[in-house]
Amino acid sequence: MLTYNELIELREKLINGEIDVETAKTLYGNDLKEGKRSWDTKDWKLRRAEVIKDKCEICSSTEVITLQHLSHPKKFNDYLVELKRAYTENHIKLNSEIDKSVFTQHVINRYEYLPVPLCPNCKSKNPSERVRKLPKYRCTDCKHEFEEATNYSVYELVEMFYKNNDAYEVYDKCFVSKDKWQNKHNLSNVMYWLLRNNATEINAATIEKEAFLLYLNDDIKYLSFEDTITACKKCASSYDLFNMELCPKCKINYKSIEFKTCFDCLPEEQQKFVLESRELAKQMREIHRKLDID
Repeated sequence: MLTYNELIELREKLINGEIDVETAKTLYGNDLKEGKRSWDTKDWKLRRAEVIKDKCEICSSTEVITLQHLSHPKKFNDYLVELKRAYTENHIKLNSEIDKSVFTQHVINRYEYLPVPLCPNCKSKNPSERVRKLPKYRCTDCKHEFEEATNYSVYELVEMFYKNNDAYEVYDKCFVSKDKWQNKHNLSNVMYWLLRNNATEINAATIEKEAFLLYLNDDIKYLSFEDTITACKKCASSYDLFNMELCPKCKINYKSIEFKTCFDCLPEEQQKFVLESRELAKQMREIHRKLDID
């Protein structure tokens, strides 16, 4: 398994262009395939011994001491998604609008169009469809009765979209992607994903490299013990499993990391407010349960 210094060397070679991102990922991937955890390695144990203290920094216990990480590496795919979004936003700012004919052809080729029924008289959407009475449809707006609904063509909708991309007529998600996901989109969604695909295709190599460097930075930071404290087993598990830590005021109770103190250490007025809030939340949950609301 790659040591801490070997990972730093791998990162530097990638930054300096001595290896490409695919080679770096292969070296890193082969390292992972060994199935060995970083904390089982000799390198980890030697460096850990240099930074770990002899008692818990939270409660001062000396029983079952461990090195507690306060942050953990993000996943490589998380960085990919973030960078693709950022490059898309930049691409949209820097690039002019996609040609209308190109966009129209993209919509026709990549999406199935499911037209929204319209009243032929006033163009209102989704007229009431009757089961027994004829004519089949009745418009809820203008009260017009008719046998067949009309709809806009793809060309008409694209024309409206290019004139006003917030128009009421182009709001509906009536375009279903012709891939395995079959996601429903409106024209704004279609345009966004087209721009995103363009941006990621143009910058694919750069995004891949930047994402992997960020991922390596996270891994190196984790292995460096930079963001760690010495903790006993109880304090460490409370933090990892329940996001709780020892109250800094009483040093007895554990409290959520988002709060400054535990409940017992709060002033009386704040305790009263917390209790009232809990009771209100309990009442709301009971109301939702009775109404079968998730």
